[in-house]
Amino acid sequence: EKIPELFPHNPGAKHWFGDPAVRDATAFRNATLQGGYLMLAARALGLDCGPMSGFDQAALDADFFAGTQVRSNFLCALGHGIDEPFARLPRLSFDDACQLI
Repeated sequence: EKIPELFPHNPGAKHWFGDPAVRDATAFRNATLQGGYLMLAARALGLDCGPMSGFDQAALDADFFAGTQVRSNFLCALGHGIDEPFARLPRLSFDDACQLI
């Protein structure tokens, strides 16, 4: 609804999102990207981040966002973690994780 105000060089861009599936997918993707930027900023300020998925999204949304159109995407704990270092967890090799096409 705010596209004419926030995107004045193309106020008709609202129609790009007329299809609810396109609108929802775009909003979810953009929210995820913004969450990533939040974590980058938090880490730049010296905070530790613990992003999480796999939670009961319906229960969280009912507890925190009832009566709104807001819904959760992921959770992220922010703060200062323990100072005890631990060994880096295993990583896949480049060849196991990537495919060049």
